[in-house]
This record gives sequence, structure tokens and C-alpha cells, in this order.
Amino acid sequence: MSEILNKIINGNCLEELKKIPDKTFDLVFADPPYNMQIGETLTRPDASKVNGVDDKWDQFKSFKHYDDFCKSWLIECRRILKDNGSIWVIGSYHNIFRLGYHLQNLNYWLLNDVIWRKNNPMPNFRGTRFTNAHETLIWASKNKKSKYTFNYQSLKCLNDDLQMRSDWMLPICNGKERLKKNGKKIHSTQKPESLLHRIMLATTNKGDAIFDPFLGTGTTAVVAKKLGRNYYGIEKDKKYFRAAQDRIDKAKKIEDNYLDTVKNNKSKPRIPFGSLVELGILKPGTNLFDHKKKINAKIMADGSIRYKESEGSIHKVAAKIMGTESCNGWTYWHCDINGSAVLIDSLRQKFISSKQI
Repeated sequence: MSEILNKIINGNCLEELKKIPDKTFDLVFADPPYNMQIGETLTRPDASKVNGVDDKWDQFKSFKHYDDFCKSWLIECRRILKDNGSIWVIGSYHNIFRLGYHLQNLNYWLLNDVIWRKNNPMPNFRGTRFTNAHETLIWASKNKKSKYTFNYQSLKCLNDDLQMRSDWMLPICNGKERLKKNGKKIHSTQKPESLLHRIMLATTNKGDAIFDPFLGTGTTAVVAKKLGRNYYGIEKDKKYFRAAQDRIDKAKKIEDNYLDTVKNNKSKPRIPFGSLVELGILKPGTNLFDHKKKINAKIMADGSIRYKESEGSIHKVAAKIMGTESCNGWTYWHCDINGSAVLIDSLRQKFISSKQI
């Protein structure tokens, strides 16, 4: 692993992929050639040339040739994914449907398709079609049983406490982020760092290993480095490779203190209050009280608590006392431990950290 992690290589991905050991990576991000089939020069109304994607690396002899190419790298990517790993592939209407077809045939398990809606797309100069304002990403796990990473709470925080939707409004790569030489773009399809930032935040954790078989000018590796992830990338074009290496060398990792993310509630062990009673951590008859020690309730043998005429769960009774629809009883009730008032949630956390579950 140390031979490839946090490195990039200049080579043919179909050849270099075969050298990678099985089950190496937690995530694959693939931005393959789109096979856009541009057959003639595109021009603006003023007759100036549009710098579209007409590179040789995006040209294939036929759909069969393109399909064979895609199946080859997708097979290898599935092999090098860990059992609980996942893959993101991105494309346009030219190729995304073919990629989805191959992913399913190769037993990947499709989780979402995500629309990257560009807030500054290139217009349709001829006025013969709708403005192509989005690209599509497919997110899939290695198989149906994979326990893939999904940082739901982090994405919710990123989106002002709203669930993250599958349509993402992000700008295309431009400004200082766009790599240029002599005023011309180095790579015609350089992806914005914001897109990779969201993908990695959503589906990887600090220290995970991420692979990009079509590295281009290095966006995946740069964002991985910044976010404290490990990376490995393959790029065939020497010009792109050199630009990527220079860009990676200049990228700086975010300080570890700022890389922690909000934990998913679903990933936290659920401990019923009754379990603490069953295991004798809190005994029936123990007195529970609020932080001001003005409210006192008793623990019953079944894990319920009783306060005056009210009885029920630690949450239900606390909510009734507070006059609210709901209340987190774990952070409301305290108990006496050796003369000190202790929040019952601290007993739960101590129980969890003791690895008794």
C-alpha cells in the first residue's frame, strides 16, 4: 500500500490498474472520456471557435470500442475496491447511460444518480437544442451487501440542516482554479474542487484511500490531500500529469483539528435506558433529578420512571415536565454517584466506550 498511496503515475490506466492489489481502495472517482462524438468544429454566432472537447483521448472508433474500454476499467475498479467501498462515475448524455448499464451488469449496486447542475454552463450557440446545463453522476457500492460510507449528518450540516438532495448546484471550474498555459486551458474538462469536496465529504472518512483512474490535472488528488484522505491516480497524458503533480505539491492539508465531521446518529450504538437498569448500572428505586435538583423521579424495574402521577420513558416524562412535545431524557436527568450529580448520558457513554456492546 505504501508504494502507491499519495502518489500519481503517468501511464495507461488499463495497464496500471492490473498492478494494484485487490481490495485496496475505499472509494473510486472516475471521470472517463465521454466519447462526445463531435464531428465538426463548433462556432459562436460571431464565427469564433468554441473550445469544446475534441481531444484525441475522447475519440473512439465505435460504441463497441467505447463499451469494451469501459467494461475493462470498471471490472478492475471493482476488484480493487474494498468490500464496503463505493464508486462515483460522471458523464454527460453521451455516455452516462452506457456507464450505468455496465455498472449494473458488473454487479455494482446503484445507490443514487446525482445531477450536477451548472450555474454557469456554456450556452447552445446554434439554438438547435436545450442548453446542456448539467452532468450526471452515478454513485454505486461494490455490491448489494456493501456497508458503504454515507455521512448523512455532515451533508445535512453542509446544507443548512436540510437533507442533501440529489441535484447539486455548483459552478464549473473557472477563475484562478482553472489551470491555463499561455491563456489557454490545460485540460478541457477540469472538474471543480467543490464537486470533489462534496463527494469525499459524503462518502469517505479521514484516512480513507481514494483512487482516480483518469486523474487529468489532479482535482481528485488535490481535494483528497486537503481533506486528509489518501490518494492514488493514473494519468496517461504527460502534460496533464505534470500539471497535476505541480498542483498536488502546492496543495496544503487542512489541519487535523478541522477535519473532524459530525457523526451519523445511525452509526451510534443505540442503548435503551432499560439496558442500564437490566445490567445493574442503575438500580430500580434510584432517584433521578433535573440539573437544579428540584424535580425528582424514581427508576422502575422495567426501565420506566415515575414522577408524581406521571410514568413512562425518561424522554416522555421529561417532556411532560417541560411542557414540550419531546425532550432528550439522556441530557435532562441526573443521578447521584458518590455524592456528585452525574448526567445519565455520561453513564451511557461510559458503557459504550467500555466495549460491552
